[in-house]
Amino acid sequence: MRLREVLSEGIKKLKDSNIESPAVNAGAILCFVLNCDKSFLYAHDDYNLKEQEQNLFNTYIEERVKGKPLQYIVGRQEFMSLVFKVAPGVLIPRQDTEVLVESVIKHAELFTGKGIEILDIGTGSGCIAVSLAHFIKDSRVTALDVSDKALEIARLNADSHDVGKRIRFVQSNLFDNLDKKELFDIIVSNPPYIPEWEIQSLMKEVKEYEPMCALSGGEDGLDFYRAIVANAPKFLKPDGLIALEVGIRQADLVMDLMRRNFYAAEKVCDLAGIERVVLGRLQP
Repeated sequence: MRLREVLSEGIKKLKDSNIESPAVNAGAILCFVLNCDKSFLYAHDDYNLKEQEQNLFNTYIEERVKGKPLQYIVGRQEFMSLVFKVAPGVLIPRQDTEVLVESVIKHAELFTGKGIEILDIGTGSGCIAVSLAHFIKDSRVTALDVSDKALEIARLNADSHDVGKRIRFVQSNLFDNLDKKELFDIIVSNPPYIPEWEIQSLMKEVKEYEPMCALSGGEDGLDFYRAIVANAPKFLKPDGLIALEVGIRQADLVMDLMRRNFYAAEKVCDLAGIERVVLGRLQP
């Protein structure tokens, strides 16, 4: 069957199943199957797919119909203009988190010239740690995660962007496996922050496919913030920066947690105007 016909059928199946952006999804899957870019689809729409290619495309379309995230099917996601490998068991990078990375990059100018030590808590795919190492050339990053799978993927992403030598990966539940004498200029985290009662209302492709340990923040969504904010002063240098991504309507609550030990607290909104990042400086 010709490419344009296969693509048209795939789009229709996704549309009939109420998959958002069916043309984008079907095109991305077909590019993945054919190992080509989007321009090939338009320039060679009369290409006759091999039987194996067509069968593979149909298999992936069916997986998408069932709710499997596109990123897990094609195995990658763009973040901060970098391409990251992703896989089931590892949280998919979101555009919202770019606001967190951009905020840290901006504030990192305060530490320029002395080799910035950064701690990334709950690194997942490594999108935050790798992006910071990539854009802050004099930085060294320690990336923590409790998941073996996440650390495996994060290491691959670090190596693919040539920053593996400046990132140390540590399997740890929050600060547990860090040397108590270690101090950092910046602590950054996008922790699980969805309240337990809200989990069931999430989109199917999120609640049934992405790792629950990277989503649920406890009964009120603030469990990890309490632990991070309480322990961060032990691992931050005087006047060090803490930067946290937060969920909707959580910014003020997290700022209240920070009030005792941090000053110059500020909130940063995402492109939708939602307060997405909270930052503060450790009282010297």
